[in-house]
Parts: sequence; structure tokens; C-alpha cells
Amino acid sequence: MMGIGLAYWHWLVLGMVLIGFEIFLPSFTVLWFGLGALVVAISLLISPELAMSWLLFIWAVSSVIFGAAWFKYLRPKMTDRTKAGITQEAIAGEMGLVIKAPGEKSRGHVRFTTPILGDDEWEFICDEKVNVGDKVKIKEASGNTLVVSKAR
Repeated sequence: MMGIGLAYWHWLVLGMVLIGFEIFLPSFTVLWFGLGALVVAISLLISPELAMSWLLFIWAVSSVIFGAAWFKYLRPKMTDRTKAGITQEAIAGEMGLVIKAPGEKSRGHVRFTTPILGDDEWEFICDEKVNVGDKVKIKEASGNTLVVSKAR
């Protein structure tokens, strides 16, 4: 009986197809499996006699490594919320509700009904004393913190 034999180009095509599917999906889900298939294609080019069990193992491990690297290293670098698509001037005047009052050593938290620069909850700084439940108005964004004033 003849075993299943896949050439390097089979894995190369599978990898490209999976990476291509990413165009239709809203998240980086299939991309890591596609990159894993490309690693298997390279492994087969280097060592063409690898058994199917090893190929599947390499595919699974490399896909997990790519996915873990995405969540650990790349994704956090992409979450600079001050560059999420709209200008800082466009958010000035937006109103939010204080859900955590600022303390001496901690910033407060404000929640908005619609996301502001990609998030609906933000840390804030305020010159006035505010309590939980107070409404605040955005003056500007300073890094990943909002500067707000108490709404009157």
C-alpha cells in the first residue's frame, strides 16, 4: 500500500491559500496556519524524506508559535489607541461616565457609549474632583490617557 506523499509545493500552495483566506476573515486566524504550512514546505525542501507525522507536527508547532508570537509581541504594539483612525481633535467634547474615580496614586476610568479612538473605556486625568457616576467631557488625548473636565 502506498502512503500519502505530499511534495513541498503542496504545502506551499496550502500555505498561500490559507494566507489568501485571511482577506475574507476579520481577524488573524488562518494566517498562522498558512505560515506554518510555508514552514513545512521549507522543511520538505531541506529534508524531502520527512514522514507525514513529522510534517503535521512541524505544521502544528510552527502555527502555534506564529499565533503565540502575534498575541505576545505584535498585537500589543498595534494597540496604540491614539492612532486608531480619527484625529484627536474629533474627540474633543465627547461625554463619558466616570466608572472609577481617580485616587492619589491611580488614574480614573471613564466609559463612553460608543468607542473613542478604538476603545470604550479609558484612563483619565482631571483637574477637578470627580466621583463615580459623574459625567466628564474630553479636552484632549495625551498618549493612552484622556485629559477631561467635569461636565456642567
